[in-house]
Amino acid sequence: RKLILDVKRQVGNVFVLKLTAAPTEGEREVWNQVNSVLQDSESILSGLQAYKGAGQEIRDAIQNPSDFMLQERAWNSVCPLVIKLKKFYSFSLRLEEALQSLLECLTCPPFTPTQHLEREQALAKQFAEILHFTLRFDELKMRIPAIQNDFSYYRRTISRNRINNMNLDIENEVNNEMANRMSLFYAEATPMLKTLSNATTNFVTENKTLPLENTTDCLSTMASVCKVMLETPEYSSRFSSEDTVLFCMRVMVGVIILYDHVHPNGAFNKSSKIDMKGCIKVLKEQPADNVEGLLNALK
Repeated sequence: RKLILDVKRQVGNVFVLKLTAAPTEGEREVWNQVNSVLQDSESILSGLQAYKGAGQEIRDAIQNPSDFMLQERAWNSVCPLVIKLKKFYSFSLRLEEALQSLLECLTCPPFTPTQHLEREQALAKQFAEILHFTLRFDELKMRIPAIQNDFSYYRRTISRNRINNMNLDIENEVNNEMANRMSLFYAEATPMLKTLSNATTNFVTENKTLPLENTTDCLSTMASVCKVMLETPEYSSRFSSEDTVLFCMRVMVGVIILYDHVHPNGAFNKSSKIDMKGCIKVLKEQPADNVEGLLNALK
């Protein structure tokens, strides 16, 4: 998507990210690694959007426990869905790895986070795209209660193991350990965001020699960039579509939540480098339908 503008100095040393940036030679290796993950993101979202669930089949099977055909029909409906859920979960692990690679590049000495975001525009864009995907995934997942119902039925059926004559080959694909991890993932209201929050926390914990400010300043700078782009008519008037506005809002909310996880005082403390009042004001100026989920994510 052709997004935004040039890097321009303005308002308190904040700049606008050029989200059409091509990777420089120094960025290319990490960019390629992250791009191989991001290029699968749309198909993951399409798969989630198309998720219909096996609610009726499961209800029929539960209401008629002695009807073998209904048990088999429910099982055969649920198994392909569990394979799909495994695919989404596996993608979250790839996304986690990609995020940590980007954090490494955007926080390492000798440059400041602001210098990194200016120098490595293509990586900053990918960081934003990961957050955009994450919030879209979680918004969709929240509207599909069937996911947890289907997975619970699958686990109950496996553990009862009453259906000995049925095809349980699926356990080769989704063994007990994998099922446990998937269960924890889907139990979260916002599983992808939780994955990224944990990844960011782990990054900070594992890089003890790296000052915490390098990470938190990177996140707060990105939040400021998005806020300025949304609230400044010079930029917002040039947004090509509502999608661009949504992109900026999701990225802003995503970095605020990551900041809140890794900063000892959180994002809402007076000492926070994020202008939370300003960010919330910008969100509230948008159509309510577009921001309800984002405002809830910040609560």
